[in-house]
Amino acid sequence: MKKKKYTGKNIGVAILDTGIYEHMDFQGRIRCFQDFLNYRSLPYDDSGHGTHVAGILGGSGAASGGKYRGTAPQCDMIILKILDQYGNGSKENVLRAFRWIRNNKMKYHIRVVNISVGTTCRSPKDHLLLNSAAEQLWDEGLVIVAAAGNQGPEQGSITSPGSSRKVITVGSSDMLTGRSGVSGRGPTSECICKPDVVAPGNHIISCGIKGPDSYGIKSGTSMSTPRISGSVACMLEKDPMLTNLEIKMMLKESAVDLGLPHNQQGWGLFDEDRFLAL
Repeated sequence: MKKKKYTGKNIGVAILDTGIYEHMDFQGRIRCFQDFLNYRSLPYDDSGHGTHVAGILGGSGAASGGKYRGTAPQCDMIILKILDQYGNGSKENVLRAFRWIRNNKMKYHIRVVNISVGTTCRSPKDHLLLNSAAEQLWDEGLVIVAAAGNQGPEQGSITSPGSSRKVITVGSSDMLTGRSGVSGRGPTSECICKPDVVAPGNHIISCGIKGPDSYGIKSGTSMSTPRISGSVACMLEKDPMLTNLEIKMMLKESAVDLGLPHNQQGWGLFDEDRFLAL
């Protein structure tokens, strides 16, 4: 895969979720908002999930004096609302969002796609469609980061498109064992070991929707995923010529082995300092 020429723009991260609330921590960095459900033009989030994810990924921490700062506070956010207030969505809208990214990735300098959502899929055909569409974006050079899902601890519980062999699949390091051990695990239906890496996801504080300076607590692999996406955006800011495959290998090299099976922990616990030092 050839490395793309850097244009000097901020790294753009596409976030597929329930939308975004115009929180203080996002001021001036919501570059685009696309609503695939209600076709509204101004940013909104009737759930809070997407805003929470966006805060972990790229919140500036302005409303908290830097206490709840996100991983990539300089990134541009491209928000694609594909889920309703209950966190439900359709395969069709996910595929539409993927097509939109393909058509607009150069305009908004999208390098990373965060997918803190997933489905177990009603049929193998739906599973294949979602994974193939995500892999098409990967093949075009984008870094696709997807949640492992919260269907664990059973084997084969990774949700799609996190079950794709190409994308970077993230589980929750503090939700792997015990009563809270719901982080999805492999192998996938194609016998691929998943997740790829794990990061904290339990009781995470991030941006809320009850006011421009509000914060809230949520848990799940949805909260682990933007930690990786944000760090990838930071790495691409440091070295814009890196390819998605190189990023994936760097995540592998910097992960800390937790001593658990690969289909539970992947390569291990994400270590941001080690990753960014590579």
